[in-house]
Amino acid sequence: MSAPDAAAHPNPQGPATREGGRFVFRARVFSPDDLRRAHTRIAHEIVERNHGADTVVLVGLYTRGVAVARRLHDAIERFEDVDVPVGALDVAFYRDDIGIRPVQPTGPTEVPVDVRGRTVVLVDDVLFTGRTVRAALDALTELGRPHAVQLAVLVDRGHRELPIRADFVGKNLPTKRAEDVRVRLHEVDGTDDGIELWGPADPAGEEGA
Repeated sequence: MSAPDAAAHPNPQGPATREGGRFVFRARVFSPDDLRRAHTRIAHEIVERNHGADTVVLVGLYTRGVAVARRLHDAIERFEDVDVPVGALDVAFYRDDIGIRPVQPTGPTEVPVDVRGRTVVLVDDVLFTGRTVRAALDALTELGRPHAVQLAVLVDRGHRELPIRADFVGKNLPTKRAEDVRVRLHEVDGTDDGIELWGPADPAGEEGA
């Protein structure tokens, strides 16, 4: 760990791993400026791929995917002057309570964002096994039939367990399975923006990439 990084993490011991060990800071992947540029680039790519933004709906996956979707909305609105609908989807309660709700409530009863015939861009912070995205796709089929579904993520860390690929990626980051990619967004975490790579303190406990 370099001196600046060590200063940023006076207590490098993170939460416990599943095996009972500890995580330690490995590397800073994105600074706040890197994240800002990634959001802007992804927003431009979404508009370019879809020949505009008039038919696009952004659906953020809780929790940080919602904040990223908001940022993509703001970026698109700045350079395209289109108010893209933004919804939020919590796949953790898919079996019991499913719904895409507007980020800002429109009234006492929040009307789900209409995805029928639209191009839905699912937005998440980190793409890992693909199982969260699979659950989101299952959820969308219950809400209507979109024209197309695309996926935007800040980090693709690999280790897919399902045949799912992101259409828009801020950074492809090769990782070991035991490592942890931590995205911090000030709207959610109350800290400076950033993406960091953490890993087990005991390298012997890691699996290969």
